[in-house]
Amino acid sequence: MTRSTETATPTLYEEDFYLWLKTTAEQLKKGQFAEVDLDNLIEEIESMGRSERHALKSLLTRLLEHLLKLTYWQSERDRHGNHCNGEINNFRAEIQDLLEDSPSLKPYLREIFEPSYHTALETVRKKMGLSPGGLPSQIIFNLEQVLDHQWLPIDWE
Repeated sequence: MTRSTETATPTLYEEDFYLWLKTTAEQLKKGQFAEVDLDNLIEEIESMGRSERHALKSLLTRLLEHLLKLTYWQSERDRHGNHCNGEINNFRAEIQDLLEDSPSLKPYLREIFEPSYHTALETVRKKMGLSPGGLPSQIIFNLEQVLDHQWLPIDWE
């Protein structure tokens, strides 16, 4: 009985990711489909989709945090309101850019709105030092308001 003492040779994907990307793109352009590292290509494409969804959820949650701070946290609004307003504008712009690049994420945005709102509410509650239930759990904004570049939850002068 013979045993194989061979160890797996590291692939280009494992050794030099950037070079693997360039090589894979060239192989696809040239129609060299048999040479394409299909398993890793599929993994990377699926990962890109997850990254886009994660980015959208993170941006929405951060946007909601800042809108909730403006709504409920008077002392923070007085000290850092302009910064908070700037962050709101930035998050809205980033969400808009992401949705323009990937319009098929719009239904996902609606799907994650409520859980993202509650995550943001809990974060703001903790930052304010309030006990559980210290802020109303009812959703006070809708998605259209949250994404509207002209809308804020308070009058801002």
